Amino acid sequence: MQTAATLDALLNLVRQQSASDLHLSSGRPAMLRIDGKLVATNDAPLDSDTIATMLGLLMPKAEFDSWQQKHECDFACDTTQGRFRINAYHTHQGAAVAIRALNSTLVGIDMLTDNAHIHQSLQKIASLQSGLVLVTGATGSGKSTTLAALVDYINEHRAAHILTIEDPIEFIHECKSSLISQRQVGTDTQSFEQALRAALREDPDVILVGELRDLQTIRLALTAAETGHLVLATLHTMSASKSIDRIVDVFDAAEKHMVRTMLADSLQAVVAQRLLPATNGGRVAAFEILLRTPAVANLIRENKSAQLPSVIQTGLSAGMISLESSLNHLLRQGKISQETKTLAITQQNL
Repeated sequence: MQTAATLDALLNLVRQQSASDLHLSSGRPAMLRIDGKLVATNDAPLDSDTIATMLGLLMPKAEFDSWQQKHECDFACDTTQGRFRINAYHTHQGAAVAIRALNSTLVGIDMLTDNAHIHQSLQKIASLQSGLVLVTGATGSGKSTTLAALVDYINEHRAAHILTIEDPIEFIHECKSSLISQRQVGTDTQSFEQALRAALREDPDVILVGELRDLQTIRLALTAAETGHLVLATLHTMSASKSIDRIVDVFDAAEKHMVRTMLADSLQAVVAQRLLPATNGGRVAAFEILLRTPAVANLIRENKSAQLPSVIQTGLSAGMISLESSLNHLLRQGKISQETKTLAITQQNL
């Protein structure tokens, strides 16, 4: 009971402090990530057995056994404090776990930002019937939240079969106008690749791929996008141009031209985002949005992705949003500082 109370108290603390993550690591006190920064609690250091006991309270037996055998496991669970995404692993010191707090309610497109241009662009993206849409950014930048908002918009406005492949499932969607089939890697399917191969035989209109992790997954996602499906997926890249380069670079030299052609034909949008420290505490989202135009398709086909930032800068009428424009909007509203804006642009150009 003492361990249960301790775990319960820690998860309560996550919610009270509006922390994004809770870290439990052998030999260290529990730590929270608040507004992007790690903060240690005043608790005593945890030992490996205590962390394992806590995990046993959170994890279904199958996941707990898998973690003990393989020393790493991803899953999501619902508790009295809400829904959490959990990665359990081992270090040389013993058991460890990273717990991500998930929103209990879906965030709509209109709640992601108060920038009207971004609203319109995201609604335009969610209204697409086919093609590939990438949502990119660093870990913890809100990619899953944005994907969930896009899916929720489709769910409300279209009678479609939406098939999601996630590791793990983060947001639970209830069917509205659409039929939603959510599959979790490890429990409902063995891998992203296997689920994507099967997806083409499951009559989906929209396929959400939690992450484009490897060559085969990327290849299958491109094929699905080319064959009349709307494919939504994430990448860990910081900008639209780097996202395209990342996909092409996964393939060997003999296939790169073919992949550029496939991307030129099927890539409909890239939403690159990041969470920045807000002036009044908390964090605020900044976006870069690339939308497909004949000029964009031509640059991708001709391996001139380095010119895409210039196209984005001048593409407001087509619905594109540059990171600088998004940052200027936040700066004018007093939501971020000039220093934060400068740092974000510097990181974008690295």
